[in-house]
Amino acid sequence: MPFVTTKDGVEIFFKDWGPKDAQPIVFHHGWPLSSDDWDAQLLFFVQKGFRVVAHDRRGHGRSSQVSDGHDMDHYAADAFAVVEHLDLKNAVHIGHSTGGGEVARYVAKHGEPAGRVAKAVLVSAVPPLMLKTEANPEGLPIEVFDGLRAALAANRAQFFIDLPAGPFYGFNREGAKVSQGVIDNWWRQGMIGSAKAHYEGIKAFSETDQTEDLKAISVPVLVLHGDDDQIVPYKDAGLKSVKLVKNGTLKIYEGYPHGMLTTHPEVLNADLLAFIQG
Repeated sequence: MPFVTTKDGVEIFFKDWGPKDAQPIVFHHGWPLSSDDWDAQLLFFVQKGFRVVAHDRRGHGRSSQVSDGHDMDHYAADAFAVVEHLDLKNAVHIGHSTGGGEVARYVAKHGEPAGRVAKAVLVSAVPPLMLKTEANPEGLPIEVFDGLRAALAANRAQFFIDLPAGPFYGFNREGAKVSQGVIDNWWRQGMIGSAKAHYEGIKAFSETDQTEDLKAISVPVLVLHGDDDQIVPYKDAGLKSVKLVKNGTLKIYEGYPHGMLTTHPEVLNADLLAFIQG
């Protein structure tokens, strides 16, 4: 299995499909999942002739279940380790949810300074800041995230059924077409990972202020969000993020949930392709 070892000794699992001389697209998954969450995108883009790369975040999927480093700085540095190992240039980085925060930190701190990134996409992404603070009064109160931590600590296996069966994919909405396979696959991905990484990752995705990361990004950025996102409210995330980047484009999808890459891949993939080729 392909792994890269980071500077602090963490083994990061990655997939690398397609022609090695093609433009690379790097996919950054959400919490608490793995690179497998990108199946619908990896297959689509490799068939379009791109080189597709996706890794499992530390403590997630098949990467090392290390005790430390469950924060945006390490997430971004780990992604850079994969990029350097594969010598990826002119890459498009696409991040979903927590992965969107990882992309913002990666592009600002590593990708642009190293001249390795062409464009970026934030899908249902957590930046600029999820937590309610004095400076961010529209954010979610800390009690919301304390509740996630309590549910995870009490019964992670049940929590990882309830989340995808409910708000993550909008399966709790009247008339929703529920897929048991999608729910089971979410659970499978989550349970492979480390409970400690998932627990500490809640702080990383909710309390990391990425305002300065977004301001530092100069490459074209596409921001995609569903207006029925029950996990990361679009008004506090996508609408704010696009105003902070220098060269941003925003698209809001009416009625789409947080996990819209899985529920509506034919729509999202087409829009991603148009942006990459544009």
